[in-house]
Amino acid sequence: MTGGLTNVAAGALTSSATGRTLIILNPFAGKEDISRMRRRLGGAFAARNAPFDLVTTECAGHATDLARQAVTLGYRAVAVCGGDGTLAEAATGLAGSDIPLAIIPRGTANQVAQNLGVPLGLEAAIDVAVNGTPALIDLGVIDDRAFALVAGAGFDAAVMQSATRELKERFGFGAYVYAAMKEALSATPRRFHITADDREIDVEAVSVMVANVGELFPRWLPLRFSLVPKPVNAWRDGLLDVVIVAPRKMPDVALMLWHAATATHVNGSDRFIHFQTREITIDASPAIAVQVDGDPYGTTPVRMSVMRDAMRVLVPAAL
Repeated sequence: MTGGLTNVAAGALTSSATGRTLIILNPFAGKEDISRMRRRLGGAFAARNAPFDLVTTECAGHATDLARQAVTLGYRAVAVCGGDGTLAEAATGLAGSDIPLAIIPRGTANQVAQNLGVPLGLEAAIDVAVNGTPALIDLGVIDDRAFALVAGAGFDAAVMQSATRELKERFGFGAYVYAAMKEALSATPRRFHITADDREIDVEAVSVMVANVGELFPRWLPLRFSLVPKPVNAWRDGLLDVVIVAPRKMPDVALMLWHAATATHVNGSDRFIHFQTREITIDASPAIAVQVDGDPYGTTPVRMSVMRDAMRVLVPAAL
């Protein structure tokens, strides 16, 4: 395999990394055989005369450690081949550095890639990883972890917990549909106490979502669900969008989904509350599950903030 070196341990990264791309591969994302995926990645980078090192993640948080090492060693870029959770881990390690992130989508939903216009096909995504334009984006921060898409407490986090790795491997995006239906049967409002910049809110809700990137793209449906009323450029406005979902009855949920799918959010409703903030603390009684970019992240209380222009991402054209 010319142009690259396949590594299996963090300590094997190239010390003279100038001009090289570090590929971080999550072996559990996607359905393709991992050995075949390594060969396809290596062949695609070699065909473009793009030197690289390839490392497979071994545990939760490993992508963060690898990305931090890539910054220290001076890699040209870090290309993540995995899903949104792996991207969030790598973003945590790259935040505040000049090393850009490249996205090679291999997850179940690939929401960050779709929001930023990165192609889902392997060859096209690698073209962007090698020849793309770096664009600055904001990141959300929860404790010491970054998130590029959305963090949340409540129903959305319960869905992520129910959509187990086994279900995603078997059913793909259908795992989330199954989990959503399952959790909807038992979803009950919780009392949330929210502190955001200069405001405090007490509300009974099923979900509080904090979005950095504005839209969700369901596979197999010709729709995009807007997390916020004005999703354009939400990833670089220096603010987090807070969405509180507080339905009084089940038809309210269907109505809110319709508004999201048609981008006709109704502000001022006590069933759908939206505002922007730089910092937010979410607490719930009793404590409730939290998710970060699709990965479970403990329970409330949690504090989040925005890091403006935190990271460069390689995209097909300047954003």
